[in-house]
Amino acid sequence: MKFDQLENQYRTALLEDVIPFWEKYSIDDEKGGYFTCLDQKGSVYDTDKFIWLQARQVWMFSTFFLNLEKKDRWLDIAAGGMNFLRQYGRDDNGDWYFSLTREGAPLIQPYNIFSDCFAAMGFSQYALASGDEEAKKIALEAYENVLRRKENPKGKYNKVIAGTRPMVGMALPMILANLTLELEWMLDEKTLQMSLDNCVREIFELNYDSETGLLRENVAPDGSFVDSFEGRVVMPGHGIEAMWFLLDIAERQGNEKLIQRCVTVILNLLEFGWDKEFGGIYYFKDIKGSPPQQLEWDQKLWWVHLEALVALLKAYRLTGNEECQKWFTKVHEYTWARFPDPENGEWLGYLNRQGTPLLSLKGGKWKGCFHVPRGLYLCALELVKLGQNKE
Repeated sequence: MKFDQLENQYRTALLEDVIPFWEKYSIDDEKGGYFTCLDQKGSVYDTDKFIWLQARQVWMFSTFFLNLEKKDRWLDIAAGGMNFLRQYGRDDNGDWYFSLTREGAPLIQPYNIFSDCFAAMGFSQYALASGDEEAKKIALEAYENVLRRKENPKGKYNKVIAGTRPMVGMALPMILANLTLELEWMLDEKTLQMSLDNCVREIFELNYDSETGLLRENVAPDGSFVDSFEGRVVMPGHGIEAMWFLLDIAERQGNEKLIQRCVTVILNLLEFGWDKEFGGIYYFKDIKGSPPQQLEWDQKLWWVHLEALVALLKAYRLTGNEECQKWFTKVHEYTWARFPDPENGEWLGYLNRQGTPLLSLKGGKWKGCFHVPRGLYLCALELVKLGQNKE
């Protein structure tokens, strides 16, 4: 691999295409916060504001300010989202709503703990970038909310009948692995270590399937297999993203055994999840090869491929495993040939199995200013490190 050329490709796309797109089209200067429902050319087609995406964009522009360039414009953009969320984002109990109107009126109750996760992430990064003590306080409160609700994340909003088929998901320990490292600068060492260790333990003791070497999204509380739609589902992109979160933990701890284990799982998930006929990574698969319940199972999504690129570069840098380099080249070529939109800017998000665009949107209820810029940014960082290692 030519690390310097690849790094330039990722960095140029970030600085000259993706960041300018969100700067130009997403800022709601009148009401605060961000528009995320943007069509192919950047026009706003819906004004609802989703907490996940608002908080992620706060994190993203705070990261740009901290790590790319101290541009006042970027910090101002982060502040606009932060202030909107601070004013409207929580209910009286301090739980974060799922969505709001353009003006900030609550639309959907705080049924989803991930709103709290991304609020903690966004406010923490903004506090780090700006020195805002209230933002730091809100970040800690949101993180404590996550820990408080961890055993019953949906609370009264849970639709499942208790006790019939109890299951736990991988999503929460996965996101906590990343979130805890994000908040490392403000956590005490005991809380930090306990949270990180719990995340690694839960994912590998519960969700890891030793027979296949894959990660199951949902398992019984003791980690045993539940032969149902939910129990059989594997999300290759989700599992790969979880593994790079754990690679960051392993690198921080100098845990070579954990590094090797994560890399093995990444490669297993790619082999299992790659569409051998049309290329690309499937969205959902059934671990037993049965028909998945998700009708969108064979779609090829932007975030899945970006997270794979990040994971493979981290894995290659940490181990030198040539299979990681080969897979990176394969995923890179597929991704760059299909998702970027050179005519209108930013990246498409949703392709059918054959790799043809399903939707022309650049942002919506789930796609915002996060996976594309974060993926480009992190890949560029890893390529710089790889170039330095080669020297």
